[in-house]
Amino acid sequence: MYTLSDISKAVNGNLHLSEKGDPEINNLLIDSRRLISPENCLFIALVSERNNGHRYIGELYEKGVRNFLVSEPLKTTDTNYINKFPEASFIQTRDSLVALQELATWHRLHFQSPILGVTGSNGKTIVKEWLYQLLGSDFKVIRSPKSYNSQVGVPLSVWKMDSAHDLGIFEAGISKPGEMERLEAVIRPTIGIITNVGAAHDEHFTDQKRKVEEKLKLFQNSSFLIYCSDYPLISDFLKEDKDFQNLKTFTWSRKKKSDLQITRVEKTARVTRIWADFHSELISIKIPFTDEASIENAIHCWAFLLNLNKLGIIRKDTPTKLVTLSHSLIAKRMLALTPIAMRLELKEGINHCSIINDCYNSDINSLGIALDFLSQQNQHKKKTIILSDILQSGQNKEDLYNEIAGQIAFKKIDRIIGIGRDISRYADKFQMAKLFYENTDDFLSHFPVSSFQNETILLKGARHFEFEKLSNLLQQKSHETVMEINIDALVHNLNYYRSKLRPGTKTMAMVKAFSYGSGSFEIANVLQFHHVDYLAVAYADEGVELRKAGIRLPIMVMSPEEQSLDTLLKFNMEPEVYNLRILNLLNEAIERNHTSIQEEVRIHIKLDTGMHRLGFVEKDIK
Repeated sequence: MYTLSDISKAVNGNLHLSEKGDPEINNLLIDSRRLISPENCLFIALVSERNNGHRYIGELYEKGVRNFLVSEPLKTTDTNYINKFPEASFIQTRDSLVALQELATWHRLHFQSPILGVTGSNGKTIVKEWLYQLLGSDFKVIRSPKSYNSQVGVPLSVWKMDSAHDLGIFEAGISKPGEMERLEAVIRPTIGIITNVGAAHDEHFTDQKRKVEEKLKLFQNSSFLIYCSDYPLISDFLKEDKDFQNLKTFTWSRKKKSDLQITRVEKTARVTRIWADFHSELISIKIPFTDEASIENAIHCWAFLLNLNKLGIIRKDTPTKLVTLSHSLIAKRMLALTPIAMRLELKEGINHCSIINDCYNSDINSLGIALDFLSQQNQHKKKTIILSDILQSGQNKEDLYNEIAGQIAFKKIDRIIGIGRDISRYADKFQMAKLFYENTDDFLSHFPVSSFQNETILLKGARHFEFEKLSNLLQQKSHETVMEINIDALVHNLNYYRSKLRPGTKTMAMVKAFSYGSGSFEIANVLQFHHVDYLAVAYADEGVELRKAGIRLPIMVMSPEEQSLDTLLKFNMEPEVYNLRILNLLNEAIERNHTSIQEEVRIHIKLDTGMHRLGFVEKDIK
C-alpha cells in the first residue's frame, strides 16, 4: 500500500485530495471495463491515438472509484473535475503514460530480488512461462501476466511485485527506437535472456543491427546475460560496445564452440532429445515438442537452469539454503513442460455450456484477467468458476482468499467450485453458491457433471491439480477439422480501421449468418466490449439470439420479413426499410404492439445507389 500523496511525489504530480483524506492505493486500473474492485484503486487516464481514458472518469466514479491520475487540467470550463466529482482525489501530471512508468520505476526500487528480463523477436512469452513452470515449485516467482510486454504492460506487471517474491521474470517488447530505455528503467533486470533476432517490427528500424542495439539496452545495468551465439549481430555488438564490457555472458550454440555446445538433436514423433557439451560433460534433456521454435526456447530455459547457482536467487524463507538442480532433475522437469495458451480459450461445452480454459496455471495476477474475460461472456446468464488452490502467492493465505472472494463477488459470478485443501479451508469467505473438494479426483467422483447446463464455466487451476481432466470432460467432443477464430486479431483489425476514421465516426459491424460461421455470441460479445456502435444481422431470428445472449447494442435487421416484424419490435431491433410495402407493414405492426414496445421505433432507410436489387429510387423519396 502507498498513500496517494506518496504516489504523487513519485510521479512529480499536482495533488488534489478530497475531504476524506489521503487514501491508500494497491491496485492500478487503466481500462474502465476491467474494474475488479473500486477499493484502494487508482485509475490512470491514458491517452492514445484511438482513445482517451478521461472519458471514463464519470463512469468509474459511479462505480465507486475515487482516485484518479489525469493529464488534463483539473479545473477549467471544460474539465471541472473537482466540482463534478466532489468525493474524488486527483493527481494531475503532464503525461499519464510517463507517470505510470515513473510510478512502476519507483516501486521497483523498493526491492532487491533478482530480476530476469527477457526480450527478443520471438519466444519471449514462452521462455518466461516455461521458466515459471520449471522454477515455480522452488521459488516465489512474479512474472508478467500473458504477454504484458509493452510500454503499458511492463509497468503494470512490475507493480505486482512485492517483498515476498524470490524472483521476478518480466518480458519487454519494443516496436520502435527509444522504447527500450524506458522499459529498462522500470524492470532494472539483474539477469537477461535475449531469445533471438528476427524480422518482427523491422519497419521502424533502419536495419536489424539497429534493432539489436535497441533490444540490448534492456541489459545495460545487468550482471549476467544468456543468449545464442548463432546470432552474430548479438555477439558482435556485445564485443564492440564498451557499456557491456563487464557483463558476464553465457552462450549456447548449435554451430560453434560455446558454453553450452549443442552436439545433437534427435526428433521422434512427439519428443525431441537434445545433447550438449557442458564443461566437457555430455548431458541431455528431452522435451515434449518437435518444432524448431520450441527447441530454441527450451535451450534458453536449459541454459538458465544450468546457471542457477551463479545467479544469486535464494528462497527468502530459507536464505541460508542454496537451491540446486541436478542434471537429472532438470531433465525430468524439461520433459514435463506443457504448451502455453497465448490467450484465454473459449470452447463449446457439454449441455449448451461455454468453457473458458485457463487451466495451465493459477495465480492472483492472471485470475483478474480470467475473471474479466468470464464477465464479458453474455451468452449465458449463469457463470461458474472452478478454481484450485493458488500456489506460491507469497501472501498470507487468509488475506489471499479474502481478496479472491472479493474479486469473484465484484464480478457477480454466480457459483464457485473450489478444489484444494487451502481454498476449502477458507470456504466461509465466499458469499455466493459454492462447493468445495479436496482434489480433482474427489470432484470428479462426487459432482454430477451432467448438472452443468446453459452456463459459462471458467477453469482456473494450477498444473498440480490436473484440470485437463475437467477440460476434456466438459468440452463438447469435436471433429478433427476445426476453424479457430483469433479474437486478438479481430480486435487488432477493428482498431486498425478505427485509426483510419475521423474521431467520433461510428462503426457498424456485420454479424449476419452467425458472424459468417465464426460464432455470433462470441464475436458480438467482443465487439460490444470494444465499444462498436451498431451490429447488423440479416434476419430477425439472428438478432433475437444475440438479445438472449445479453447483447445490448443497437441491432439493425437488413431483411425484415412480414412474419418477423412483431418479434423485431419486441426485442428492440431496427429494421432496414427498402420499399413502401415493408414500411406500411411495419406501421401496422407498431399499431398492434403499441402497448408493449418502446416509445420510439428507429428505422434505417435503404437507397438504391446502383445495384438495382433493393432500396428506394429517386422517384420514391417524396
